[in-house]
Amino acid sequence: MELPLLPLRGVLVFPSMVVPLEIGRKKSLNALERAMLTDRSLVFVAQKDTRQDDPGADDIYRVGVVAEVKQVLKMPQGGSKVVVEGRVRCRILSVTDLGEGFSADIEEVPDQVTMTDELEALMHTAADLFEVYIKNSRKMLGEATVAVNIEDPARLSDTIVANLDIRTQEKQEILEAFDVTERLNRVSDILSRQIELLEIEKRISGRVRRQMERTQREYYLREQLKAIQRELGETDESESEIQELRRRLDEMADLPQAIHDKIEREINRLHKMSPMSAEAVVVRTYLDWLLELPWTVKSDTVIQLPEAEAILEAEHFGLNPVKERILEYLAVQSLARDLKSPILCLVGPPGVGKTSLARSIARATGRRFVRISLGGVRDEAEIRGHRRTYVGAMPGRIIQGIRQAGTKNPLFLLDEIDKMATDFRGDPSAALLEVLDPEQNQHFSDHYVELPFDLSEVMFITTANVAHLIPRPLLDRMETIAIPGYTEEEKLHIAERYLWPRQVQRHGLTEDEIHLGRRAMTRVIREYTREAGVRQLERELAALCRKGAREIVEGQKRRVRITTQNLSHYLGKSKVRHPAVETAAEIGVVTGLAVTDVGGDIMAIEATTMPGQGRLTLTGQLGDVMQESARAGYSYIRSHREHLGVAEGFNDNTDLHIHVPEGAIPKDGPSAGIAMATAMISALSGRPVRPDVAMTGEITLRGRVLPVGGIKEKVLAAHRAGIKEIIIPEKNRPDLDELPANIRRQLRIHLVNQMDEVLEVALEESQTA
Repeated sequence: MELPLLPLRGVLVFPSMVVPLEIGRKKSLNALERAMLTDRSLVFVAQKDTRQDDPGADDIYRVGVVAEVKQVLKMPQGGSKVVVEGRVRCRILSVTDLGEGFSADIEEVPDQVTMTDELEALMHTAADLFEVYIKNSRKMLGEATVAVNIEDPARLSDTIVANLDIRTQEKQEILEAFDVTERLNRVSDILSRQIELLEIEKRISGRVRRQMERTQREYYLREQLKAIQRELGETDESESEIQELRRRLDEMADLPQAIHDKIEREINRLHKMSPMSAEAVVVRTYLDWLLELPWTVKSDTVIQLPEAEAILEAEHFGLNPVKERILEYLAVQSLARDLKSPILCLVGPPGVGKTSLARSIARATGRRFVRISLGGVRDEAEIRGHRRTYVGAMPGRIIQGIRQAGTKNPLFLLDEIDKMATDFRGDPSAALLEVLDPEQNQHFSDHYVELPFDLSEVMFITTANVAHLIPRPLLDRMETIAIPGYTEEEKLHIAERYLWPRQVQRHGLTEDEIHLGRRAMTRVIREYTREAGVRQLERELAALCRKGAREIVEGQKRRVRITTQNLSHYLGKSKVRHPAVETAAEIGVVTGLAVTDVGGDIMAIEATTMPGQGRLTLTGQLGDVMQESARAGYSYIRSHREHLGVAEGFNDNTDLHIHVPEGAIPKDGPSAGIAMATAMISALSGRPVRPDVAMTGEITLRGRVLPVGGIKEKVLAAHRAGIKEIIIPEKNRPDLDELPANIRRQLRIHLVNQMDEVLEVALEESQTA
């Protein structure tokens, strides 16, 4: 049989039910018109998704009801109101979209009822449950009580379900139950569940009503009390506030007697003041600070060494000196509980992980973490606080941090301690002298609090980029731990273990969706970043993830694979230029080694001679110390002219010009002393310099080679540039222990004491000999 089909949203028609409906969709109106032209019969079926305005054949259920249109009323604004009566269930065999409406090929499924004792018992059970449901439900209409008197089991089940406030899907399941016994069983289950939910709602409603009645009663009583107190000229707010302050004071266990007495005196002062006076506001704020400070509260810092070591190793690669120092402190603390906390100063270039390392130390030691940034602080009151005589006075950052931590033994990170300034408002670094002195900080006095607070159990960690900017008295109170820049190999490990997985996760990706090869990662480090830390590296990895995510979302790729061949497609052309190493021996050109803010580097030092009057010219934006090294090397050459094979009278008829390329970049330090002297000797004697040799070291007037810093960074830069032999001072031999073993095996390192040893390695025989 084929009939017009009308999809319904959120409504179901059951057999023998008379249901009013509003029809407004064009296809539904067309189906109604086609039905009215024949025998007024329609197939009504529910949509699966009620939000869909134009459903297709797959968006409707396959069981519906054949109904007869009893009445049609056309609305002035369009659409129609109809009253329909359900006749029989039907299976929908197929649906045809006619463009202007739906037509369905159906098979009617009339109810087959054979009365049995079980079916009769199910009818009684369902009717009784429905009666209970009607009594408890406030949403049920009065006409629904008729359902309990129906004697036809099929009609009874349909009538009950039609009147229940349940989801459309549950009603559809009942409609699709062709067996009457199964249908009544499901109806009974639904009724039992609905009755249980109504009981829960009733209990909740009663509890809310009782709470509201109690709240209203308290409100009226309080209003009456306020009215009585106003008539008597009294106020209750101040009394309740005083009582609250006294209660908080009583709850502070083991409070030192002096502090307890001070707080009690302030409470008594506040009690005698008018609540509306300005002084009362100041005292109230002061008492809040005193009562919220953790005078006796401590964190439990008992952590086993293996656990602490695992935390440090899991969150940071390398940085062994810092980890060793923390583990030593924990080991000693387990033996001596009264050990004063260390004051560490982590010194290193930006981005090497000083701040994040402090967080890891807090976790490893079981302490709360508080960070204070001292960059740009120039007011002493930022540390010690303001006196209470000033408007808007507050405690200093130390006391604020203690309150924030909630314990008296947190880990305090004083970030960027080398960036503090001094002006007419005082010297904040001088105020820190008491804070960072273990012998004095157990009685630290804040100008606002005016009571000594014990800071001896606080673990202070400070960070700085350079140590020489920290005032000497302050630096003397701290244990300095240098954190050098990461080597290329260390950056690779950090990127693979920490940075890349973190960025992949943050960008909503998985390792299966985006892959970055090890060689491509190395190229990112080498050609797109120039830093001692890994901050820029993480930004570049984030850029790779963003671009990969876009390709995946746009459907260009299902899996992004980044290699050295397509890396420039994602990050553009290389951003870092590395200085080229000379490939052939040249006169007057020496490869020097230097340390910058972003790690080690190589630099070419050029020297050339020309006829003149013995002038020495220095270019390349050299600092004072570097210029003095060049003059010291020039004086050494003059005093050892014969031994070095330099022509007599060169200082009268030959000008010497020393240039260090990249003149826009300032350069300074004594490390290039032997390199500049070698370049001058080469230019004056005509002996070429070996291109595969790099050197660093300070020179004296006697030709002695003195030690310099940054050996690890310099050697790694030389290795990265392809240098095979390196000359360093003999006294820098201990620094070689910091080098990775594989790097040492690939390089030939010459340790020298005198300039003669440098020349023996670096210079070749004269081309004119």
